[in-house]
Amino acid sequence: MTTLSMPHNNDGTTQPPTLPAEVVLGVDTHKDVHVAAVVSVLGALLDTQAFPATAAGYHQLLCWAGSLGGVRQAGVEGTGSYGAGLARHLAAEGVEVIEVNRPDRAARRRSGKTDAVDAEAAARAVLGKRATGSPKSKDGPVEALRVLKVVKDSAVRNRTQAINQLKALLVSAPALLRESLAGLSNPALFKACAALDPQASAVHQALHLLAHRIKQLSAETTTLTRKIAAIIRAHNPQLLELTGVGPDSAAILLIAVGDNHDRLRDEASFAALCGVSPVERSSGKSQRRRLNRGGNRQANAALYRIVLSRLRWEERSRAYLLRRTAEGKTKREVIRCLKRYVAREIHRAIASAPLPVPRNLAA
Repeated sequence: MTTLSMPHNNDGTTQPPTLPAEVVLGVDTHKDVHVAAVVSVLGALLDTQAFPATAAGYHQLLCWAGSLGGVRQAGVEGTGSYGAGLARHLAAEGVEVIEVNRPDRAARRRSGKTDAVDAEAAARAVLGKRATGSPKSKDGPVEALRVLKVVKDSAVRNRTQAINQLKALLVSAPALLRESLAGLSNPALFKACAALDPQASAVHQALHLLAHRIKQLSAETTTLTRKIAAIIRAHNPQLLELTGVGPDSAAILLIAVGDNHDRLRDEASFAALCGVSPVERSSGKSQRRRLNRGGNRQANAALYRIVLSRLRWEERSRAYLLRRTAEGKTKREVIRCLKRYVAREIHRAIASAPLPVPRNLAA
């Protein structure tokens, strides 16, 4: 730790120590190495250096940046992937972490592409207020939801693939075997294939193994669904009380927001995050808006499924559809409007939940 000198006045009294000048840190993150750049508040590049992407490397990086000035803000690329560990370390040390998107193609064509250039660009994005978003914290129940959802989605995909493979093998299976299994429902078919003698033939063995794989993946999916629902009920039960919102849709929407839902200013920010906020497309005498094709597309798809469910089961949504179609709107346009309204309800439910206490701060 650097010891601040105590200068003396002419009369022998001691002056307060001179605080280091404030600087801005920018980091381009990778799997094994993070490249950092420090820029002064006046825009001068002070230094760049690479550090290992380890706990010791995070400490070295912050100490190095602190030797060049007071670090209050840090722009970090990839806070949700390679930069997650560094972002947690910086936040724990009292540094405000700001999520920075990688430079656009036009900027890269002008200045070239190196890790040092990207790190400097991240620092300048913070300095110029072009980057202001807070990263998702990864130390609460929503992070647990994300991890379980990844595993569940993988199990669902693999189960679907195994079912398709089993049925494809039946198409070319021997006639007696194929006919004995014809007309069975999926559960009965899987049970019958699991009971086949794997020693009879290669086809029998393949069907036997696929049936057991389907059974295992089905059990895994059911267990993960229950765990996901339990976390949501403990963290944000009011979300599941909304019409059309099930555990999967609730999990996707919560994951899109993150544990620190206060990083979204209002419901309009949430709508933009989900890609359901209309985008201005006006010029001259033409005043109109276009469909927003940005945002989190999984969250957008979750809102779409919620709207379809409401159009089928909720009288209020069906009445809205009839009224707007009578005004000349198409059903697709009405669904877009309903997605925006649903986003407002979802944000209200998410914002009403208390912020989780980070694990490293919990007593």
